[in-house]
Amino acid sequence: MIRMKNIYENKYKNDGYYWGKTPSKMCYKILQLRPPDRSLKLLDIGCGECRNSVFFARNGYNVTSFDISSKGIEKAKKMASEANVKIKLFKADVNTFRLECEFDILFSTGVLHYIPKELRDEIFNNYKTYTRNNGLHAFSVFVKKPFIEKAPDSESKAQIWISGELFTFYHDWKIEYCDEEIFDCESSGIPHKHAINRIIARKVAFN
Repeated sequence: MIRMKNIYENKYKNDGYYWGKTPSKMCYKILQLRPPDRSLKLLDIGCGECRNSVFFARNGYNVTSFDISSKGIEKAKKMASEANVKIKLFKADVNTFRLECEFDILFSTGVLHYIPKELRDEIFNNYKTYTRNNGLHAFSVFVKKPFIEKAPDSESKAQIWISGELFTFYHDWKIEYCDEEIFDCESSGIPHKHAINRIIARKVAFN
């Protein structure tokens, strides 16, 4: 994952925030489905510059976040400081990091497409094992579509996901939300499109 790390070090080296400060719309769905009426532990997987983590922290969640990029972590600390919120930040690779303590909510957007197919079962089983009962997973992955051209800033380390694949990891959980969307993006400075699958699944305890 060295090349991926270098890509993001380059993206985050400039002033300003590469991804902006506006949180993903998935954040608002989490707020509706699992409001922090008590202390809820949330993990932001591949947090980047922390736009989503900051949203959760400002709304009362106990937020832990990690990213592979040192520059990303620096920018995340800066954004958290500007927002006057506390976030536990550390550096890690999504493909080698494994949970060892429980969380109420796991969140990730625009990161899980770096997990190769041969690691997906192991990683998702780890995530599910260390999620508390009634906890949520809110994940999104980019999916391949034959009618969408390759993005100008696409990366060779990105792994292909197909429509509905993310859904298959949650056959034993309650699906709160699932969709697929094609959206416009200008992250590279050149207008292009992406297709993305999103899911919010709840771990339900059975008696």
